[in-house]
Amino acid sequence: MDAKLLMGKCAVVTGGKQGIGREIARTFAENGADVAVVDINLDGAAELETELSGYGVRAKCYACDVSDFDGVAAVVKEIAADFGQIHILVNNAGITKDGLLVRMSEADFDKVIAVNLKGAFNFTRHAGAHMFRKKTGRIISISSVVGIGGNVGQANYAASKAGVIGLTKTAAKELGSRGVTVNAIAPGFVQTKMTEVLPEDIKAKMAAAITLGRLGEPKDIANLALFLASDMASYITGQVIPVDGGMTF
Repeated sequence: MDAKLLMGKCAVVTGGKQGIGREIARTFAENGADVAVVDINLDGAAELETELSGYGVRAKCYACDVSDFDGVAAVVKEIAADFGQIHILVNNAGITKDGLLVRMSEADFDKVIAVNLKGAFNFTRHAGAHMFRKKTGRIISISSVVGIGGNVGQANYAASKAGVIGLTKTAAKELGSRGVTVNAIAPGFVQTKMTEVLPEDIKAKMAAAITLGRLGEPKDIANLALFLASDMASYITGQVIPVDGGMTF
């Protein structure tokens, strides 16, 4: 693929220090984008900045709680000042606090909604306003197949990811006239630190439910994010695209 697919662009990736977010940041840097990584703290930031800048791009990490509306406003302003413009936003930051609905605490429900859904709103709101003024931009939010079909023990997570879908479709309608596209990716089961800790028999059952017979890789998600961030996807907006190996078709 053309190594200059995102040349001259600045991308913001939330939750970008590990897992899917880190792979998206790496893929964007490989393709010429300057990358601003946002995470809850800066542990390991210097190593990540060195890795990304090794692709010949600018890279900087920013500490921010995505659920903090004013904090997000401040960091978006800082990134725009540092890089000149924000062309791409990837809302990837997310957490899980699983449990059966009838046993789930209010705190666990609220925390997941605050990070996964309000965090996506906060960045879409503030970075979206920047893009609105510039009359160009790409917003990509990481939802989940769980947000489409639900999942036992994940009422909070499913609700947050379903909310991301509604946010995506509304933002696409509101920002489209200004040249901003807004789409969501709905990963299925992906091999990350979250799934590494699962027992092998559980992972085998997960794989058996997938048409392609295997869990996804973070690169599978990053490849679609790259496409949606590029000019090749300039006429695609308001869509929710599963990357799940055939779980949901």
